[in-house]
Amino acid sequence: MLRNLLICGLIAGACAGLLATGFAELAGEPSIDRAISFEARQSEAAGEAPEPELVSRDVQRTAGLLTGAVVYGLALGGLFALAFGFVYGRVARTSPRRTALWLAASAFAVLFLVPFVKYPANPPGVGGHDSVGHRTLLQLTMVAISLLAAIAAVRLHRAASARVAPAGAAAIAGAVYVAVVVVAGLALPAVHEVPRAFPATTLWEFRQASVGMNAVLWATIGVLFAAAVPRVMAGRRAQGESSSSRAGRAGADRGGGTIGAGGRYPGGSFSG
Repeated sequence: MLRNLLICGLIAGACAGLLATGFAELAGEPSIDRAISFEARQSEAAGEAPEPELVSRDVQRTAGLLTGAVVYGLALGGLFALAFGFVYGRVARTSPRRTALWLAASAFAVLFLVPFVKYPANPPGVGGHDSVGHRTLLQLTMVAISLLAAIAAVRLHRAASARVAPAGAAAIAGAVYVAVVVVAGLALPAVHEVPRAFPATTLWEFRQASVGMNAVLWATIGVLFAAAVPRVMAGRRAQGESSSSRAGRAGADRGGGTIGAGGRYPGGSFSG
């Protein structure tokens, strides 16, 4: 079954990457072009020579964007399928479809939205090249903290459900998660590298596009996977029922489920 789940996740991820490409082209690329123009004007005003392009802008916004989004979607879809196989039936007693939708919404919030609040995405022209590694490390640290806090909250919810009402257990787990990520957000260093002259509208539109692109990715993965997973689970149940039927027939043959020579029948024998 895990193989079929993984195939569903990869297909959903590939479709999500295609849709995210279209969304990014419409909503994100215009702000990136304006940010690149701003960066070029700043470099020209400072008397700096423009950096050579390893990949042309036309390739970046077409084949590069498509390749990156699809590969990213495939990775997310595969990990999503593995996560679904692990949490289904363990976290909540819900249907496969609801579990998939719940998992996709949770992944979007935990892996992207919460870290984004602390370290939002920046367009070209914002942030120095020498600080990219440091900023990436901080963002990954926030992602790891958010994920670990979510796992701890789920375990706490399971433990609390045995003592309090489901609503109370959910409130306790949610409060613990929020408390952990808020403390982590306050403890981690802030990054302020937006130039004063950078257009606020361009920055806002770029960050909106970043949120929208990730929302499209996770929503598409969740909806497509939720549509396909009931068939996978139904196939698993049908296989289990078929195995049980075969086992029952074999047991009947061994245990005398039919009357044969010697007059055997279930529960005893008879003599002529």
